[in-house]
Amino acid sequence: MIPRALPTEQTNEPNEHPFLTLSPTRQLADGIPRMPLDPDNSPPPPPHRDWFFPPAPPFLPSSSSSRTLSHRTPFPSTSRSYKPYSLADRRPPPTPRSRSRSPHPSPEQPSPPPPSAPRRRDPRYAGVRRGDARTPPTAAAPAAAPPVPERKSPPASAATLRWSGLVSAAAILLCFASLLRTNFSLHDQVHHLRGQLAAATAKLQSCIVVMDSSLDMSGMFSYQSDDDSSVPSRSLKNFSLLLSLSALYVPIVILKYIDLLSKLRRPQDSEEVAINKRLAYRVDIFLSLHPYAKPLVLLVATLLLIGLGGLALYGVTEDSLPDCLWLSWTFVADAGNHANAEGFGPKLVSVSISIGGMLIFAMMLGLVTDSISEKFDSLRKGRSEVIEQSHTLILGWSDKLGSLLNQISIANESLGGGTIVVMAERDKEEMEADIAKMEFDLKGTAVICRSGSPLILADLKKVSVSKARAIVVLAVEGNADQSDARALRIVLSLTGVKEGLRGHIVVELSDLDNEVLVKLVGGDLVETVVAHDVIGRLMIQCARQPGLAQIWEDILGFENCEFYIKRWPQLVGMQFEDVLISFPDAVPCGVKMAAYGGKIILNPDDCYVMQEGDEVLVIAEDDDTYAPAPLPKVKRGYPPKDFVVPKSPERILFCGWRRDMEDMIMVLDAFLAPGSELWMFNDVPEIDRERKLIEGGLDFSRLENITLVHREGNAVIRRHLESLPLESFDSILILADESVEDSAIQADSRSLATLLLIRDIQAKRLPYKEAFRGGSFSEGSWMGDMLQASDKSVIISEILDPRTKNLLAMSKISDYVLSNELVSMALAMVAEDRQINYVLEELFAEEGNELQIRQSELYLREDEELNFFEVMLRARQRKEVVIGYRLKDAERAIINPPDKVSRRRWSRKDVFVAIAEKE
Repeated sequence: MIPRALPTEQTNEPNEHPFLTLSPTRQLADGIPRMPLDPDNSPPPPPHRDWFFPPAPPFLPSSSSSRTLSHRTPFPSTSRSYKPYSLADRRPPPTPRSRSRSPHPSPEQPSPPPPSAPRRRDPRYAGVRRGDARTPPTAAAPAAAPPVPERKSPPASAATLRWSGLVSAAAILLCFASLLRTNFSLHDQVHHLRGQLAAATAKLQSCIVVMDSSLDMSGMFSYQSDDDSSVPSRSLKNFSLLLSLSALYVPIVILKYIDLLSKLRRPQDSEEVAINKRLAYRVDIFLSLHPYAKPLVLLVATLLLIGLGGLALYGVTEDSLPDCLWLSWTFVADAGNHANAEGFGPKLVSVSISIGGMLIFAMMLGLVTDSISEKFDSLRKGRSEVIEQSHTLILGWSDKLGSLLNQISIANESLGGGTIVVMAERDKEEMEADIAKMEFDLKGTAVICRSGSPLILADLKKVSVSKARAIVVLAVEGNADQSDARALRIVLSLTGVKEGLRGHIVVELSDLDNEVLVKLVGGDLVETVVAHDVIGRLMIQCARQPGLAQIWEDILGFENCEFYIKRWPQLVGMQFEDVLISFPDAVPCGVKMAAYGGKIILNPDDCYVMQEGDEVLVIAEDDDTYAPAPLPKVKRGYPPKDFVVPKSPERILFCGWRRDMEDMIMVLDAFLAPGSELWMFNDVPEIDRERKLIEGGLDFSRLENITLVHREGNAVIRRHLESLPLESFDSILILADESVEDSAIQADSRSLATLLLIRDIQAKRLPYKEAFRGGSFSEGSWMGDMLQASDKSVIISEILDPRTKNLLAMSKISDYVLSNELVSMALAMVAEDRQINYVLEELFAEEGNELQIRQSELYLREDEELNFFEVMLRARQRKEVVIGYRLKDAERAIINPPDKVSRRRWSRKDVFVAIAEKE
């Protein structure tokens, strides 16, 4: 029987969903009508309820006692056609959507009854939910379901996206594994067919009696046996392939979604760091702290790639596992080896291994490049370690470095050269470029520059500070107190070296008051050279004795003759008077007495007898150029007895102001004769001068020989200088003013301007002479006028830059120029032999012995012929040691004359250089 469609009510909504316009009753295939689905007029359930059937339109009215079917009514004329609802169409209702109602309902369609109030789930609907058709019908049918507004689905969270990504990755992995499994299944079928073919061949063999055929068949049998043995190993190959894929993808998935798992386990308000961040931090720390971490990671990655690639090749090829591992290595080492692969599986695996090999090679190339670049960068910036012994270490950088390097190089020339290490807070390339610009020959000495701070122990160890034979600490330019404070911190760092120091420390200080503190910290390891004090004392000595600066330059530098101390056992038991003439190539001037703890005595008594362990202090050209010889035959004489050196008052002018002005005044008061005057001309007010001098420790009541005369003015202004009696001064000292001493160029420019103005004013005030020293300048030339003025008074200029000193020395308008070059020479001498510092301290001190220029009338008579040994013996009668002489027509003195036994006729205008006690 063909079921008929039951009539249904027309609705005024032409765009209703098909499920909402089905007829309320329908017949099954057996012709039995079904009961109405909705016995009451209750509205359909909300969209979120999980009904099996969608809400249906109300049934036609029928009698409660009869079960006859009603006649079929035609469907309303609408643009949508519907099929009868069948059991096969039972599906979950779609998501309700908003539908637009027709503004003009059709007149044929009656208006639906108003919906009744919603009620809770009725047990009468249980049969409908279970698909039971035996539920009793009701008279009333529900009205059409009202439109339900559309609900927007909530946005997917980050966790959902991550889980979906995980599921997608797993699905892809499973698909790939399924494809591989299919491929392996096909391989198994091929092997099975081969087995069948082998069986057929065996049956055929029994029918063949030819020997050749039998031999061929035996080969086939062996092929069959090989195939049979290879079949059981297929499972192992499959396992190896799955193992390689799992080892490759499982860590990636774990690293990608481990953060998601940690978020699910910890509370929302927790501040715990994510696991992936902590893992990345640990990897970063491992790579940063361990120097060989990067090569180790690269090696592990290479081994993993070879191992996983070998397992994958073992799963897709017929080769053995060792052969597959070796083949994997060839793919990693050379990406072009995979071109011979055959089949989809081997090609895919070989291409993957080759790509990994290219990545490994790129990482290795980058690592090697970075290592080489880092090494060259370390060498360029001076960060590498210095492995030297018995080298000279210089800490710091200043304008004295050039002269210091030159003097140490000259001292090392006799040894075939040495090594000098310079460490400063500058770039290594800049230091090397500045040293290359210095115009002197290193004479085989190697200069190594390193960039670092002397205050850091790691940088000090980098230059092998514990193995250096001498350490020189240079003062930095700028404020004197700050420079000395930095030197003090460097000494503290040096004393903190655990390995200890093999050599001694030579510290350049700027202020004499800080010397005690540095020696207190450094102890016996430290030797100090106060640059400001050395220059000040040299200026005073050179102002009193013109030409003494050149002698000091010859003695302090290593270019001519210098001080050496050595022990000679053959001199034990000899008196110092005999020792004095025992060296034909040196001039003895003192003894280091072992009985007094190694104390050095300058100009000892003639009757002193050399003891065991005593050493002789001499002035020689080098430490290997002299040796004692048999005593020469000399004639002893007597100097003139009635000659007394006159000492008259002097007038001295100071132009400028120095920090240690009070020390210079006290030293000058000890040297000058009573009644002398010291004029002080600078721009410091007189009240401030007295205050500064008193704060510096000067006691005006203790000045016995000099009288201070104050004049205020600017030394570079001509009208201020013209107010002074410049032509009446015996000596004029142009000092590097304290206000500009931080800049060597500015201080030298100021001193040069003052020198030119003073010489010009003197030349205008003094009468012109026909003949003057030099003789090559005509009348009216500025150089000739200044040279004439220099005959009247001595001007000593303090120049900080050695380049300016050379310029003034060529012009000869100043008696001599004292610069930092002399300080560099003193530092070099003390660095070579720390005992020389005691000699220099006594020669610069206010008491004891000093260098003096003596007239020849003190030792000989007019036109008397004597050799240098005889002059030395006559000077010993005045308790003086003659170390050289300067002839009347010579510009420079000769220290340690090479010929001491030849007689010559001396003139009264000749002068001798002697070490004598201060008068």
